[in-house]
Amino acid sequence: MRASLTNRAYPSYRTKAKRFFSVLLPIFVTQIALTATGFFDTVMSGHVSEQDLAGVAVGSNLFMPFFGSFLGIISVLTPIVAQLHGAGKRERIDFVVRQGFYWSLGLAGVFLLLGIFFVPAILDVLALEPKVRQVAAGYLLAIAVGIVPIFLAGVLRNLIDAHGCTRLTMIITLVTVPINVLANYIFIYGAWGIPAFGGIGAGIGSAIAFSLNFLLNVLVVLTIEPFRSYHVFRSLPRPDLAEWKRALALGIPIGSTMFCEMSIFSAVGLFMTVYGTTVVAAHQAAMNFTTLVYMIPLSASMTLTILVGFEVGARRFLEAADYIRLGRLLTFLFEGTLAIVLVQFRETIAALYTSSPDVQELLVVFLVFAVFLQLTDSVDSPLQGALRGYKDVHVTFLLAIISYWVIGLPAGWAIANFTALGPYGYWCGLIIGIAFGAIFLSVRLRMVQRRCLEAQQ
Repeated sequence: MRASLTNRAYPSYRTKAKRFFSVLLPIFVTQIALTATGFFDTVMSGHVSEQDLAGVAVGSNLFMPFFGSFLGIISVLTPIVAQLHGAGKRERIDFVVRQGFYWSLGLAGVFLLLGIFFVPAILDVLALEPKVRQVAAGYLLAIAVGIVPIFLAGVLRNLIDAHGCTRLTMIITLVTVPINVLANYIFIYGAWGIPAFGGIGAGIGSAIAFSLNFLLNVLVVLTIEPFRSYHVFRSLPRPDLAEWKRALALGIPIGSTMFCEMSIFSAVGLFMTVYGTTVVAAHQAAMNFTTLVYMIPLSASMTLTILVGFEVGARRFLEAADYIRLGRLLTFLFEGTLAIVLVQFRETIAALYTSSPDVQELLVVFLVFAVFLQLTDSVDSPLQGALRGYKDVHVTFLLAIISYWVIGLPAGWAIANFTALGPYGYWCGLIIGIAFGAIFLSVRLRMVQRRCLEAQQ
């Protein structure tokens, strides 16, 4: 894989397609495996009780927007390292990564403090059933144990991915997920003398998986070239606040953009609580399945960040544009085909998540909306990844606020409250917001590409 990103010849679309898939496929497998963790958390909790499923749903809706956005800040290392790698500035990479350890630890501290100060108050405001509140609080407390290791693992993972060695992160994840599932089984249902924790056990399993993920990333960086030669653990330099500022100036808009997108999904999940536990459970199951399918456009987005970042670092802007066109086309075709297939099997999918007839009946309808949601995401996500490859993140953040919070969520609220669609109206709002986001990002990408080409001439 390393050779594929250092080869200076890009003769044809066939070569670009091979390179695109060589980076994409391991990322896709990795993301599917990561999502499988959430899938098993939801499914295994759902078979304990509706209250456990709803508790994990509420806990996940509070956790994921902040978790994803903080990891999004750390993901700035991917375009930074990819551009340094493309420009041949190897000596800067180890310094950037070492400084990343410092500020990622700071982010972990901020994350945990936010949870300590705000989670209890939020749970009180939601006025949940006592059992649902207990599960949600216990789930969040358990998963918090894994925050520091997974944030440090994020620094190493971005170093590895930026070199195009996405198969390594795939292998790490494939090792981690079975351990997570096993830990879930032990702590959710009780085994080997360990009591059953119900939905709280899903948080314990995730914390164990986060810690294992960090240890495996450390092992890769210590033993495999070219990462071993960077000696990122040999000595830690003094903290460089100027470097922190440069990284965070790009990372915070990336994380904020992710927060805008993820928090609107969580906000919708919290709005669902007014419709009762059955609707919350059905919505969460549909959202969990949507997240699984979303791994296709997300993987394409991450792939484009790596490839576009490398080409932009080497100042080959036409090749970067070729990868973007290719990635957008392939993502839409694949997602569209998959959507047609999934609609035919929505009853079967619903039965996988729950044995409750009431939840299944609602879930079948939610899954139809989920298909349309993914079609719009297949257009939106590759555009985000391409712009990150150019390090164009500030305008992208503003566009995310407009499309998700100014357009999408108000539209969903209006449809839910003033039409007969009820809770399904919020899903309509999500689709509308993502569609507007795709339009805005497409216009912005053309502007960035034109500016780069003009600067090169």
